[in-house]
Amino acid sequence: MAPYLETSFADVLITDAGVDTLAFLEASQGVVGLFDLLGSAAFAAVQADLKGNITKLRARYDAAPDKSATLELLVENEKGEKKRTATEGLMWLLRGLSFTCKALQSAQADATEELSVAFSKAYEATLKKFHNFIVKGVFTVAMKACPYRADFYSKLAADPAGGDAVPADKLNEELNKWLAALANIVARMEDFYEKGGHNKGF
Repeated sequence: MAPYLETSFADVLITDAGVDTLAFLEASQGVVGLFDLLGSAAFAAVQADLKGNITKLRARYDAAPDKSATLELLVENEKGEKKRTATEGLMWLLRGLSFTCKALQSAQADATEELSVAFSKAYEATLKKFHNFIVKGVFTVAMKACPYRADFYSKLAADPAGGDAVPADKLNEELNKWLAALANIVARMEDFYEKGGHNKGF
């Protein structure tokens, strides 16, 4: 199976207490690797942003594991602090994941759509409204630098150990499962932030 889909959001445990923090961070790390497959230095800013926010969350978890077992618990326990670094980091990580998810869902929904189109549409719908003029320019360059769809999907299907590539139907099945689980977590956490007012002050 494609290595970046193996640490799947479908495996992230969600209970009444919330979304398991460590499993979520591990799956999110896979998204950072996914951008390697897009093969352009233009995506370095996106990767750096994802990595930075994952690091903030991991630092919070390591500092207070008993209060950070789920994403919801982590945010609630940071509430009274002056600098809510992990809360802000998670908010931006979710935005980056939403962008990635929507782009790949768009590509999955239309087998003729090139990645540059899918990622551009996703950017318009997710991150663009939060970015200033300079960052918008960086993302515009990145969208244009997307590889051809066929090249990306063949890299996604390839076995890094040199074995057989994943068949297209299996890849699509796994990717759709991965995306559905990611979309579910993003929607759940966005709702949590909205209802709790956790995105205020950033």
